[in-house]
Amino acid sequence: MPVRLGGPLLVGAVAAGACAVIWVADPTTPGGFLPVCPTKALLGIDCPGCGTLRMIYSLLHFDFLAAVRFNALALVAVAFLFVAYGMWTYGRVIGRKVGGWQNHRWAAVVTMMLVTVWFVVRNLPFAPFTSLRV
Repeated sequence: MPVRLGGPLLVGAVAAGACAVIWVADPTTPGGFLPVCPTKALLGIDCPGCGTLRMIYSLLHFDFLAAVRFNALALVAVAFLFVAYGMWTYGRVIGRKVGGWQNHRWAAVVTMMLVTVWFVVRNLPFAPFTSLRV
């Protein structure tokens, strides 16, 4: 049985390319060519993804405290995505589907609940929640 790694290699290449763009663009410096969050620009509030580009930039520079500061939930999501990617790639190597966390029936519901709670909590207008804004 041939090993089918085309999909994982393509996803890995796209992710590496995106990381290269983030590295070069430096989203921590204002006025770059990366887009501003439309939710932040139009409504003045932080969406659940606000700070993710800066979080990835910080991770690429091994600044884990800054990564947590920019978007803690996205940092956890990146860890879960690495696990899912690894399980998918491993399944392709051994030639059968390997179940990961994302295959559980509750995964989507729990994910949406966490994102919703993060969205609300990081926009609460009093301490200590104001420190979650970016």
